[in-house]
Amino acid sequence: MWSSGSPRRIAALPLVALCALGVPAGAGAGADVRVISRPAAYDPSVEAMVVGRGGDVLAGARWVSASAGAVRVAGRECAVAAGTPLAALAALRRAGGPGFAIRDYGHCGASPASSAELFVYSIGGEANRGQSGWEYKVEGSAGSTGAADPSGPEGNGRPISQGQRVLWFWCEATAGGCERTLAVAPARAAPVHGARLTVTVTSYDNEGRPAPVAGAIVALGSRAARTDRHGHTTLVLPAAAGGYWLTATRTGLVPAFPGWIEVR
Repeated sequence: MWSSGSPRRIAALPLVALCALGVPAGAGAGADVRVISRPAAYDPSVEAMVVGRGGDVLAGARWVSASAGAVRVAGRECAVAAGTPLAALAALRRAGGPGFAIRDYGHCGASPASSAELFVYSIGGEANRGQSGWEYKVEGSAGSTGAADPSGPEGNGRPISQGQRVLWFWCEATAGGCERTLAVAPARAAPVHGARLTVTVTSYDNEGRPAPVAGAIVALGSRAARTDRHGHTTLVLPAAAGGYWLTATRTGLVPAFPGWIEVR
């Protein structure tokens, strides 16, 4: 299986005791435990989403504070640095999102540095199996470190930045890596009712390399259209003024973060 949101394999790591973190009753083994927030000088607001097996959205996109905190693992309180993918996942949990479960492949404690090998193996009761399991991406790219590593997703000392997107998704692992994740972007145009809006759908591999997506379904309110081989499609904006979600999906790929379009 993949490491806790990183593309590195962990088969050589030793098996340690399991600990369920905030898993609802019936969703997995173990008892509910606290996700503890702590004030921090660095407290980024990020947009986070969780997508499970088969593209099912377990936690819709929402803005959360990826603040510093702690989790309990095998009876120990383990510090989690602000601006880490695990901090974003914990923030979703505090906001009513799915529970998740953790293993510790190190020996976590009061220092965030000791939590670098915390491993998320289950979210919403969907536990890793075989080579497939939970992965994270930041702005379309999979990280190279564990989800609570304070050195940041790329291990370069840079945590997640204010305003970035953090995606947790179920990775159906193949020789080529995980399935690609989608992003949807409307053209810059005045969103006037009845106008035509051009939309582009792009997919990203583990390394964040983009490619156009043919056959993606783009929806805005009750209107929908499919993308061409260049990843483009056009929608007629609804006649009624108001706000509408812009979404993009395609079977076998991870759905995009939705966009919000205000029609005048």
